[in-house]
Amino acid sequence: MYTFVRESANVKTGPIPVTYSGRETCPSSCAHYRTSCYAEAFHTRLVWDRIPQKGKTLADLCEAIKTLPDGQLWRHNVAGDLPGEGEDIDPVALGEIVAANIGKRGWTYTHKRGDAIKWARHATEWGFTVNLSADDVGEADALSAHGLPVVVLVPSDTPERTTTPEGRAIVVCPAQTRDTDCASCGLCQKANRAVIVGFRAHGFRTKTADARARRVIPIVKG
Repeated sequence: MYTFVRESANVKTGPIPVTYSGRETCPSSCAHYRTSCYAEAFHTRLVWDRIPQKGKTLADLCEAIKTLPDGQLWRHNVAGDLPGEGEDIDPVALGEIVAANIGKRGWTYTHKRGDAIKWARHATEWGFTVNLSADDVGEADALSAHGLPVVVLVPSDTPERTTTPEGRAIVVCPAQTRDTDCASCGLCQKANRAVIVGFRAHGFRTKTADARARRVIPIVKG
């Protein structure tokens, strides 16, 4: 089940369409699963928790996406992950969202791994940008090997521009460093960008998220 909001009231997102997917789509392997996830913050959680009672079907979601103007920037999943329960991916459902997005500028993020990365690549190639979400800069290096756009949780004191251990450029989300929003920026939707987007730990349980961001997962090179 899904919730579609035609015009977000969130200051950081700006007045663009956004969606929410049910909690069942979140993989339990996510480091923030039911703990430091930003979506557990009060206002976001209120919308998220209402999905089982008031959410719409996939068909309803896709129809809403199709009605958006050509070139419209929109964000899928303020809360939730790619279609499919837990660690699993539902490529058919994802394909329907991708098809509805043709001509639009949708993007999202995923903590799912395995087969989900393959389908994320297909979605991105068809214009629906799927960012792989890393929980520290070491993992960001590992995920970058898949050739997909990557975002990463970084410590709260991270400078605006920095690099990963392997030298990849990181730019902190512009909405965290200047007076802008997703509606004006659109960086995460750009699949061919040359940088990893960093999100400073903030909001709900900041200290927990910050501690996770300060880890560096060892990279094993073959």
